[in-house]
Amino acid sequence: MSVVSTASDAHLAWGNCPDFMPKGCAITVLHGDPAKPNVDVLFKIPTNYVVPKHKHSSAERMILISGLLEVQYEGERPKRIKAGSYAYGPANKPHVAKCIKGPCVLFIAFEAPLDAIPVVTTKN
Repeated sequence: MSVVSTASDAHLAWGNCPDFMPKGCAITVLHGDPAKPNVDVLFKIPTNYVVPKHKHSSAERMILISGLLEVQYEGERPKRIKAGSYAYGPANKPHVAKCIKGPCVLFIAFEAPLDAIPVVTTKN
């Protein structure tokens, strides 16, 4: 079955993000089953929202729908993603993100089942 959706569609079931993320973000499934491979979601966060360091078992293929988002993958310089831009994030690579100007709405296609695993930084 074909699917056409926008982030403002009334039929989308927006839910809470994983518990390790601060309140204020929301996620909705556009297509697929989050427990199975090949799921597409929208991820929404407000201005100044910081997504804590985490990783995914899956690679992420992303397009920013609205806002200005800064993403930093471990060992790399921060990258700013503008609305309409494509970004790729490798599997199992820790990263953080901040919505510079929002709301930031990000389309994400996951190759493997959807997960978000918090990465705790230890201090020596």
